Order: sequence, then structure tokens, then C-alpha cells
Amino acid sequence: MAAKQTDVHHEAVSRRHHNASGFRRSGAHVVATCLSPHRISSMASVAGAGGEEEAAPAGDAVRADEEARALLTPSGDDDEEEEEEEEEDLEERAYEAAEKVIVSISDDPDGDVDLEAVALASSSSVAPPFSWRKLWLFTGPGFLMSIAFLDPGNLEGDLQAGAVAGDTLLWLLMWATAMGLLVQLLAARLGVATGRHLAELCRDEYPDWARLALWLMAEVAMVGADIQEVIGSAIAIKILSRGYLPLWAGVVITALDCFIFLSLENYGVRKLEAVFAILIATMAVSFAWMFTDTKPNMKDLFIGILVPKLSSRTIRQAVGVVGCVIMPHNVFLHSALVQSRKIDTNKEHQVREALRYYSIESTIALAVSFMINLFVTTVFAKGFYGTKEAGSIGLENAGQYLQEKFGGGFLPILYIWGIGLLAAGQSSTITGTYAGQFIMGGFLNLKLKKWIRSLITRSFAIVPTIIVAVFFDTSDSALDVLNEWLNVLQSIQIPFALIPLITLVSKEQVMGVFKIGRNTQAVTWTVATLLITINGYLLLDFFSSETRGVLSGSILGLAVLAYASFVLYLILRGTELSSQIAASIRKGFS
Repeated sequence: MAAKQTDVHHEAVSRRHHNASGFRRSGAHVVATCLSPHRISSMASVAGAGGEEEAAPAGDAVRADEEARALLTPSGDDDEEEEEEEEEDLEERAYEAAEKVIVSISDDPDGDVDLEAVALASSSSVAPPFSWRKLWLFTGPGFLMSIAFLDPGNLEGDLQAGAVAGDTLLWLLMWATAMGLLVQLLAARLGVATGRHLAELCRDEYPDWARLALWLMAEVAMVGADIQEVIGSAIAIKILSRGYLPLWAGVVITALDCFIFLSLENYGVRKLEAVFAILIATMAVSFAWMFTDTKPNMKDLFIGILVPKLSSRTIRQAVGVVGCVIMPHNVFLHSALVQSRKIDTNKEHQVREALRYYSIESTIALAVSFMINLFVTTVFAKGFYGTKEAGSIGLENAGQYLQEKFGGGFLPILYIWGIGLLAAGQSSTITGTYAGQFIMGGFLNLKLKKWIRSLITRSFAIVPTIIVAVFFDTSDSALDVLNEWLNVLQSIQIPFALIPLITLVSKEQVMGVFKIGRNTQAVTWTVATLLITINGYLLLDFFSSETRGVLSGSILGLAVLAYASFVLYLILRGTELSSQIAASIRKGFS
């Protein structure tokens, strides 16, 4: 307890030094205003009038000096603000102030700033004109978010869609990516406008029992995604080592190098973002190489994108394409990543500017992810659509099938696939660990050092992943079955990220002027309903084929009832329906 008080004391002292520097800047602004050309000219005109009026400028100068001193002196209100800030310091934060990237000229200590111009700009709610330099400074969080659209689970969905349905589901991939973009823009909007991420806001929005249930659901989804990502990376290591390294060894290597990559954040957020840029570029080059190497039919490709087509034979692949788009942990992640830039949420023009640049960056990032997914789908459509191997292709044996179909060349396609898969596995594993830190810290308000949070988050997934690697290494079909169960596990969790997100961005008490309008709410609830319905179909189809006997059916029925009740609770709490129902009940009793 004493140590904790000491820490708070040191933070308070640090905060006072920060405030003092802020008062000095305010004083500089007052002096600059007092000595502005307009003020000097008005003083000179009064002085030129002569006589008794000569004393007036001196009086003005004294009053201006007193005003400046008053601004430079902290008041009782400032002491109250310091106490509030000390209390906030006890809460977990996505990024500390020193870690954030400076994007505003007025925040740059080395910049030559016109304070009066900055003050005038700050009084406006209109965002400044577009700047390529600013877009570059805001670039990063959107590309980290896009990794979830490129993880090994998505790649497996792509290759199976291509092998079974050919190019006919490309239109669905495009529109599913657009729906994913809408959800991620809402997550970014929430993080920028409030200065807090989704897990933190859920902690305040819901009662303890619901908060803990949401946290457990998010952790389960996180572990499921992590197992897929680490296994995908381990498969790539096995391919590139020509089978010398078994699956469990690849799991251990992936877990260890994840810590190495995350340690780069100690040298600045931009360094970590640069690593992700390299990994995404590696995926793009690898899969584009495969695309040009296999020479797919471009006419079929464009027809697949532009002409919607769906048959009963490809329903399961279609559901898989849409289900892979919304990853629960990614919604939490993106709402936290946008806070890596230094933005004053009290200044409307800064928030609007940030939302503009994040929207542009996220759109570009997901356009890149769509192209990469398209490359994978069309390669497997070209090689395996309509063949007897189509139904048996999975992540484990995909490289071998590609090698047998398309052969070698300067660089065998097996290794090109392995390099792309390794980049996908490594990048998604790192972002998964990153998301796990925010989820745990936000829901439980754990103010721990980042390496400790990383270790805890890794431990949740690494033990079950090693067990999976040891027991499933000898069977491709067993790994495919496991992947199906993991996809179902993540599909179950989607409402528990999506519904709280829409609830919060629709509340004026949370978002202020940045609350989404009624039309946007209608669109987002429609998208959410569509996604939940599609995933519900997947769950029904899966469990109807897996469940046998009265006992297992009864247990499943109770689980479905509890699940549906919690989802209904979240929906009613997040919409006006709850107040309307309560009013109807009161009216009925009166």
C-alpha cells in the first residue's frame, strides 16, 4: 500500500511539472496576444492623442500584466483537476502520454508554432485542410487492424471457398470486407471520441456480472483465435524447414519471437508499426507472385466480383467467408490502437481530423487485405475447383497440393505459400497478444507492466496450443476438424463485441456530438443482425451434425437458452426497446 501511495505521489509531482509547463505556455500566449500588432497599434493611437490620455496605455499594460499573472497562477480549480488526474492515473490506459505519436503541430516541442494561430484554429469545430504529411502520421493502426482479415483462419476460408466454389464467392468477399470496414470504423470512432477503448467503456457501462461475462467471452474468443494463428505460423515453419521442425517446435518458436517483436514497442510505436508493414508487404508479394504464376482466368474473376451468385452447394463456404470478417478481439484492438496518437478529445476539430485520417487509412488497409484474400481464393479456384481434391484441402496440406499442381520454377510455389503463411501467422499472433493485453487490462482495470500482461496473455494460449500441436501433428483431417471447432467458438463470441460497440457509439452520454445518427444506427443494427444470423446458421448447421443423443441435446438446449438470453439482454440494454418495454409494463400495472 505504501509503495502504491509513493507511486501516486511521484506521478502527482510529475503531473504538477507538466501543468507548470502548460501554465508557462499559456503565459507565453497571453504575452504574445498583448504584444500583437493590433494591440500595439491601438496603444500607439491612444498615446498619440496626448494630454491626460497618455496614462491610459500604462494602465492597460498593468491590467494586461495582471491578467497574465492570473493565468500563470494555478487556482483551486486546477488543484481539483490534479486530484482527478491522479485518480485517472490509477486506471489502466492503452498508451501512456510519453508513448503517443505527436500528430498536432501545436504539440510538437521542437516546432516553430504561431500560438495565436493555433488558438484561433482551436476555437473551430471544423477539421483543418487535408495534409499528406498528417495522413502519414496517422497511418499505422488501420494496418495493424487489417491483420485480422489476413490471419491463417481467413486464409483457410479463402482456399476452401476457391477450391469448392471457384470465383463465384468473390462478390461476397468484397461486401463482407465492406461490412467489416463499417464495424472497424465504429471501433475507431469510439476510441478517438472518448479517449478510451471498448473494454474500458464496457467496464463502466455494464454491471459486474455482465462485465465479467463479456470479459470471459472475449478471452475465450482470443484463445481460439490465438491457437489458429500460432498453428498457422507453426505449419509455415514446418513447410520452410522441409518437415525437420515438428508442429510443436514451430509453436514454441512463434511464441518466443512474438515477445521479441512486441519488445520493439519500447523503442516507439512507429517501430512496431514498421514491422507490421514489412509483414503485410511480404504477404502481398508472396500471394501476388502465386497469382501471376498460376495465371487465373481474369474474365471469371471480374464476373465473380460483379455478379452475385450463390448455390446450396456453397452455402457453408459462403457463411465461412462472412464469418471470418468480424473477429471479436479485433474490435477491441482497433478502439485501443487509435489512441496511439496524441489527440485532445476536448477539441472537436482534432477529433474530426483524426476520424477523417483514420477512415482513409482503414479503407486503404482493408482494400489491401481484400486484394490479398482475392489472390489466395483465385489461386485455389484455378488449381482445384471441380477436382476431387477440392473437399480435402486445408491449411496443413495446401502447400503440398499447390506444389503437385503447379510445380517449381525459380522459387517453388510451396515455399512462396510457406513464406506468405508465415507472415500471416507471425503478424496475427503479435496483434492477438496485443489485443489480449487491452482486453484484460480494460475489463479488469489491471495496471501492470506491458511485459507482464504479454506473459499472462501468451500463457492463456500457448499451453493449449502446444497440446494441440502434439496431439494433432500426425493427422491433417484432425487439424481441419479442430479448425472447424475454433471457427465455431469465435462465431459464438461475435455478438459480445458487436452489440456493446453499437450500444456505446449510439449513446450521447458516451460520444457527445460524435454519437452516430439514427440512419447510421439503423444500418449498423441491420449489419449486426445479418452477421449474427449468418453465424447462427453456421452454429445450427455445425451442432446439428455433431450432436447425438438426448443428454447431449438437452445440455446443448440449455446452453443455447442461456446464450440467447444474454444476447437479448445486451440488445435490450443497447436500444430504446428496453425503456419502451418497461413503460408498457408500468402502464399495464397502473
